[in-house]
Amino acid sequence: MYERRRAPGPARILLSALGLLALTACHPSSGAPAGLSGQQPSPGGYGDVFLGPADCSSRGEPVREVSCRSEKAAARVLARYSGVPSNGPACPPATDFVLHIAENGGPAGATGPPQDDRDGPAGEPGTLRGYACMRNLEPPHPGDPGQGGGPLTVVGDCVYASREGEVKETACDGSGTHASEFEVESAVASRDRCPGTTDLYVQLGGDSPVGCAHRVR
Repeated sequence: MYERRRAPGPARILLSALGLLALTACHPSSGAPAGLSGQQPSPGGYGDVFLGPADCSSRGEPVREVSCRSEKAAARVLARYSGVPSNGPACPPATDFVLHIAENGGPAGATGPPQDDRDGPAGEPGTLRGYACMRNLEPPHPGDPGQGGGPLTVVGDCVYASREGEVKETACDGSGTHASEFEVESAVASRDRCPGTTDLYVQLGGDSPVGCAHRVR
């Protein structure tokens, strides 16, 4: 959600699809980190959990678990949770992409913004078992502030108005397909804690759910 500052007069509240995406990944849940309970053995044989915390994945499709010392290793697991992203804990801010884990313990797909929670390898409902928060071993890191990607919007990211009531993330350096219009300067607990110069409120989620953004000049 974002809100443009308007003075004088009442504020106008608008919805941001990207901000909502970040928030839905932050809903508290009873789901425990994967590997602590009820997970399937790893298809690759590297441990009891397919892509558990600190494990590494290969590049390309299909995604496989490989040794982090292997030349095939492309990304590392920052966190691994059971359940679905919309009901589970948020991924760490440094996450570059989210890997959805199927009910059989293998990968169901990798995305920046999460897929429909119910989608499995063949699009069949009810096949997701968990998700892994992944970070590339080498640049680029789309989840880093200002890089224009990743599943979360964080301080330092830039956004543009994609349509009335929605903002989407884009690279701050202008390398994206859309020019940046606003930059998230800080994250606070409520809108009244944003600086008076704030031009836009962006919904982030977490303990500081309001992003205070200023217009890029």
